[in-house]
Amino acid sequence: MELLQSTDFWLGLLLIIWINIILSGDNAVVIALAARSLPPEQQKKAIMFGSGAAVVLRIGLTVVAAMLMNLEYLQIVGGALLLWIGAQLLAGEDEDEGEGSEHSSLFSAIRTILIADLVMSLDNVIAVAAAAKGDQVLLIIGLAISIPMVIFGSTLMIKLMERFPIIITLGAALIGWVGGETVASDAVLRDFSAANSWFHLTAAACGAVLVFVWGKFNQSRKHKALQAE
Repeated sequence: MELLQSTDFWLGLLLIIWINIILSGDNAVVIALAARSLPPEQQKKAIMFGSGAAVVLRIGLTVVAAMLMNLEYLQIVGGALLLWIGAQLLAGEDEDEGEGSEHSSLFSAIRTILIADLVMSLDNVIAVAAAAKGDQVLLIIGLAISIPMVIFGSTLMIKLMERFPIIITLGAALIGWVGGETVASDAVLRDFSAANSWFHLTAAACGAVLVFVWGKFNQSRKHKALQAE
């Protein structure tokens, strides 16, 4: 009861909620991209499972995030994985929603969401853990509150993607941007990035461009293969 009457507790909770509002945008984009080709009922399941698992991952990663962030090449591998995911999601933009579609099953959509969020959460949990200042109760409550934010954001993004297809391309480019940022933030590149202020932004921009070009190339190749059949 004393905890709930603490001003520091409520200020910390508000700060964590605000951080999650800012950081949940990319998670919502990934979930929406992965779930957009599913039937409406499976979309809801993918969003629910994906959002819940995203928060559970963040809670678990908080314990080891500081150590993981200092492992050399880990974020380079993670960033490259995000670039691949972004390109694959963009390549599936105009795919048929039949049984053979890469993201037509609930399992494959949730798997994509989990892998992408695992990588993106490394940076996010550092900010949340710092705001919690070691208070595990505050941390868990704050992260749990972020579930409806991600669910709402994902649902809204799917509806916007159906109405404005360009958002699919922009969403994939955003994943590429985060992937480039992740690569640039790796421990082995930290000194170089600190000494060259342009590097971080350039890496992020290159990631977005790479996902766009790579995704569109794969998309074109699939269309040609379908036409040849």
